[in-house]
Amino acid sequence: MVRMRRLLTNLFGGWFQLHRRFPAALLDEITAAIAAGERTHKGEVRFAIESRLNPLAVLAGLDVQTRARQLFAQLRVWDTEYNSGVLFYVLLAEHRIEIVADRGIAARVTAAEWDAVCQRMRGCYARGAWRDGSLQGIAAAHALLARHFPGHDKACPDELPDRPVLL
Repeated sequence: MVRMRRLLTNLFGGWFQLHRRFPAALLDEITAAIAAGERTHKGEVRFAIESRLNPLAVLAGLDVQTRARQLFAQLRVWDTEYNSGVLFYVLLAEHRIEIVADRGIAARVTAAEWDAVCQRMRGCYARGAWRDGSLQGIAAAHALLARHFPGHDKACPDELPDRPVLL
């Protein structure tokens, strides 16, 4: 029953219109926010937005957490010098936000801290405040990373693209 409900949500659910929710100007702002924040710590942040899952994948049992981990691997967020990559995954159809953190970060930042970031973003998104939700989430992640992986005023390499990925 749950799988069928998820299938219908991914076929007909709201929050779609990826380019309406995340226009080019917002993608530019997200890119700039990621780049600016990464200068304050040794972490790497990626932002991926997917309008909906493939119906066959939903029928096969693909859930949001698994999809986020797939993208974490596919986008090579795990492949950073300090094991300090973070992926924001937004699945519009299911109104879900997942944050996947590499092992170096997961050892220092609790799941509850990441859940609080997701809740803040979800609240903004529910009000239609896509810009605020995205930028507040990124700022919160940068604050956590700066506390646990400070850059110590040294230039850190930018190992991953800062531009959000649209799927």
